[in-house]
Amino acid sequence: MSVGPCGPMTQLLAAANAGDAAARNRLWLAVYDELRHLAHRQMAREPRRGELQTTVLVHEAYLRLLGDGHVDWNSAGHFFTAAAVAMRRIRVDYARSRKSAKRGADRRPVVLGDGLAGGEGNADETDLLALNEALTRLEHDAPRAAQVVMLRYFAGLGVDAAARVLNVSPRTVELDWQFARAWLNRELTRD
Repeated sequence: MSVGPCGPMTQLLAAANAGDAAARNRLWLAVYDELRHLAHRQMAREPRRGELQTTVLVHEAYLRLLGDGHVDWNSAGHFFTAAAVAMRRIRVDYARSRKSAKRGADRRPVVLGDGLAGGEGNADETDLLALNEALTRLEHDAPRAAQVVMLRYFAGLGVDAAARVLNVSPRTVELDWQFARAWLNRELTRD
């Protein structure tokens, strides 16, 4: 599915934005497989697979995206970025509920290397809650770099696709990606 600013997906999003219920139904059918793929990529990092199912994540994310019925996506890239953010928040909420039940037990160290890109991370090395907290701080300090992390790590986009979504050069995405990885590694390894 194209993440560019033009095309059938963008037209479908515009119709859904205008409140067309039929367009929302067509949107669901058009994005379902891609959302499942996105959810599967995120869930592949989970150390306890099976506790939160991919299908549940997809449906919950879509419900959050529709929210109160008002949607405001201007492109497929914007929609899938919003979906990645929704899935991240759902996973974080789920992890928080698991952690609160355990009162902080079994916290794993966080290691983010060059593999911090679309599904290459190791679930046993990454604590989602610590990553979320660090990413929230990064959003405050360097918003575009945080967007690059969202697009590359959570949405699984490559450099060129992320550059198109952000309307910047691929080199800018690469530099932001390098900066974000270094920044997050520093934040996540502090004692």
